[in-house]
Amino acid sequence: MNSNSLLTHTLCGLALVFSSAACWSQNTLYAAFQAAQSYDASFAAAKASLEASKEKVFQAKTALLPTVNLSSSASVNRFDIYASPAPDRTYFGAGVVLAGSYPLWRPAIGTTISQAELAVRLSQAAYANAQQELIVRVSQAYFDVLLAQDTLASIAAQKAAISEQLAQAKREFEVGTKTILDTNEAQARFDLMLAQEAVAQGDEISKRAALTLLTGQDPKTLAKLRANALVAPASPADINAWAGRAEEASIAVQVALLNTEIAKLDITRNKIAKGATVDLVSNLSANRSVGSASSNARSNTTNGSIGVQLNYPLYNGGSLDSKVREAALNHDKSLADLDAARRNAAQAARQTYLSLNYGIAQIKALESAERSAQTLLESTKLGYQVGVRINLDVLNAQQALAANKQSLAKARYDALMAGLRLKSATAQLTEDDVRSINVQLEAQFTSPRSAPQ
Repeated sequence: MNSNSLLTHTLCGLALVFSSAACWSQNTLYAAFQAAQSYDASFAAAKASLEASKEKVFQAKTALLPTVNLSSSASVNRFDIYASPAPDRTYFGAGVVLAGSYPLWRPAIGTTISQAELAVRLSQAAYANAQQELIVRVSQAYFDVLLAQDTLASIAAQKAAISEQLAQAKREFEVGTKTILDTNEAQARFDLMLAQEAVAQGDEISKRAALTLLTGQDPKTLAKLRANALVAPASPADINAWAGRAEEASIAVQVALLNTEIAKLDITRNKIAKGATVDLVSNLSANRSVGSASSNARSNTTNGSIGVQLNYPLYNGGSLDSKVREAALNHDKSLADLDAARRNAAQAARQTYLSLNYGIAQIKALESAERSAQTLLESTKLGYQVGVRINLDVLNAQQALAANKQSLAKARYDALMAGLRLKSATAQLTEDDVRSINVQLEAQFTSPRSAPQ
């Protein structure tokens, strides 16, 4: 091979590696989360709502600024008197009015601005909650696909073992060393695996569609969790500490607390509405007329005024007092909602903390069970070779190991999700948590033929 051929093969090899790496990097959990950030409709709605709420603050502040209005009118009039010899008349009129006002004393404006600013904080909390929910939803959808694939792999391994047993049972039946009962039993097991495989394939398609709905992408392969992946325990290892943190920092609690502040300001705003307001008002008008009903005279008039205007509600049927009472009751409701949010947040944190701890304990137990199942399988194979075990014993050991591997994978996924939900319960879930899981994924290189176009 000459130097040019060697260089060509080297470049092709590097291109294959880099293209495979690119395919893998697009099929990780973090890549799915990034895709969902720009595709998911709920997340986009929360982001747009946040930007829209900022306009409410601007709108509230404009009430402190002067307002100017310009109005104009023009008319053509026809005056006919049929009972008189007086001539008919057509006359014209036009006018322009420039009116302005400036608030001198409107204390309710400050309260309205404060409420608008609190509304922005509410939207910020909703946006943060949407981001955390997106992390949880994408992670759950991602792990659901992996679990569905693990289930298919487990069924495939069991089906291969049963297929081998079925073939052997048929051979031994043909030579007369086995009864038809053994063949029928193997066939029944094989048919059951086919049915389970069909269900698992449908479930994998469904789970993949759910992930595609979040990300807008359908990668052919996903990076799987490493077999030795670690699930970090909760820190601090104190259930009451997590419950207390959730009572104070949970986004649901933050939203409820902001709602109480808004409701309190609403009481103030409705009380202020019962008081007086003072505005500086001005008016400038210009009118021009050509003729009238009684003459052909022309006139031009200009009028201007400036002054202070006082408005005070003397009687309104009791509606303002009713609004004050309504605001006070809504404030009481918001306080009750705040208590409920704190209790629910603390309870959710406790349950998630226990789920994480029991999940880690289950992983350790299943890891030990997997080692025992592997040892049992090896021992059963050896016993089959020396004649103290039958092929059915080997098959049962293989199925037990496959089922254990599937249970272990599910336990890891559930524990990882419990860790994410625990942080979400205390408003600590961020992209860094997605990255920390992402580094525990295997590199799933995709060949150019199977790479998504």
